[in-house]
Amino acid sequence: MSDTIVPYEKNGYTLYSFTKCPFAQRALRAFKAAGVAHRVVEIDLENKPSWYGQVNPQLKVPALRTPDGTILIESLVIAEFVADAFPEANLLPSGAIERAQLRLFIETFNSRYIPFIYKTLTATSVDEQKAHTETLLAGLREVSKELEKQWERPSGKGGPFWAGGKFGFAEIATVSFINLLVVLRHYRGVEVPDTK
Repeated sequence: MSDTIVPYEKNGYTLYSFTKCPFAQRALRAFKAAGVAHRVVEIDLENKPSWYGQVNPQLKVPALRTPDGTILIESLVIAEFVADAFPEANLLPSGAIERAQLRLFIETFNSRYIPFIYKTLTATSVDEQKAHTETLLAGLREVSKELEKQWERPSGKGGPFWAGGKFGFAEIATVSFINLLVVLRHYRGVEVPDTK
């Protein structure tokens, strides 16, 4: 182990993050939405500090150090930890069925949208980009259908958020990645067709 001192908030939460990383933004949004005090230690992903391997051997962000010294990694794990540790913030629905529906929505989003954003951005040929774009748009249609179902349920009646009028866990998990559509339009000319 290195003799380098790892920066952290004594008796508090320390989030190791990178401002431009949408995964790290999930964890940060969870803390902000819950109104929980925390320290952010910015990690330069191009020039990671030598001590960061002591925090997260995978050298990815985000990572969270809790007041008792426990280290958590993975953005959704951290976001769900915040929701569970601070239930008064009401980031997750209270009912088991509603939580299961939310998890299904997030799983659909994570598997049908996120990978294809990156595959479309990194495509090396026009044909490859076109194929990934079509898959991405199909995934967005699936996500949209799940939102439409949710907005008909009592727990989401009327939108615009998953829980109706309240920003919560669904938005924490998705908004940073939805913002990447702007990047796709700029760098790849991908347009998302209007929907009803």
